Amino acid sequence: MSKPILPSQNKSWGFFGTVSRFGFNGIDPDAAWELAFHAIGKATKADDGGIRLFLDSRHGRHFADDVANELGKGHFLKKAIDAATARWMNWTINRRTSWHTGIPEELPYLTGFVLNAGIEADL
Repeated sequence: MSKPILPSQNKSWGFFGTVSRFGFNGIDPDAAWELAFHAIGKATKADDGGIRLFLDSRHGRHFADDVANELGKGHFLKKAIDAATARWMNWTINRRTSWHTGIPEELPYLTGFVLNAGIEADL
C-alpha cells in the first residue's frame, strides 16, 4: 500500500490550476496531479513537501505546459507526464540559472527546481 500524496495548495495556478483550466480537456486534475507527483518523486527522490511546492509553483505550471505539449502529440496522460519528466531530468542547470537561483550547475533541471522549491520554503 502506497502512502497518500500531498494535495495541491494552489488549485488556481501551478500544475493543478493549469491542468484544470488550460488545454487538458477531459483530464481529471486530481489524477494528473497524482501521476505527476509519483513520476517526479521517482525521478528526483525528493521529499513530498518539495514535490508539492514545485508543482504548486510557476515551474509546476511550466511542467504542466510540457505535459500539454506531449498530450498534443497524441500521448496518453501517463506517457505525457513520463516524457515531460524525462525531458526535465535530461536538461541540466546551466551557469546562468545557477547564478540566479543558487542551484548547483549540472544538476538535472527537475531535481534542481524541486529541491530549490523546498529550500525556498524553509527560508
